[in-house]
Amino acid sequence: RCFAEGRVVVQDEGEAVNLYRQVADQGLPEAQHALGQCYAMGTGCVKNEKEAARLYKQAAEQGDALGQFALGRCFAGGRGVVQDDEKAVKLLRQAANQGSALGQYALGRCFAEGKGVPLDQTRAAKLYRQAGDQGLAGAQRE
Repeated sequence: RCFAEGRVVVQDEGEAVNLYRQVADQGLPEAQHALGQCYAMGTGCVKNEKEAARLYKQAAEQGDALGQFALGRCFAGGRGVVQDDEKAVKLLRQAANQGSALGQYALGRCFAEGKGVPLDQTRAAKLYRQAGDQGLAGAQRE
């Protein structure tokens, strides 16, 4: 993270990707998610949404809430995977159930829009409130 954010060392996104890759290859879900973010945004590497989704999947399969959230968003938007609202909801629900504010907010959006689940404004409002109570600004505006 130091290389990615320029803390204590000169910022070097390419070196951050190399270090994330080394740790991700050892199976650490936080590094898999972080490396997935790099590929999703093209930070320190060539943008590759399929590789990002693959890395998010590795993290999600280990129960990592951020990996579940990120892979859920991939399925919701068809980024790096075939778009699938039901898979998106399943993953976002897993993240939300672990207390992830991002997962709660994204799942709330699914209920608010009826994407992958029946339209349910009451459930959406509850999820927004849970995310907002954790300080997630976007949820506080919903």
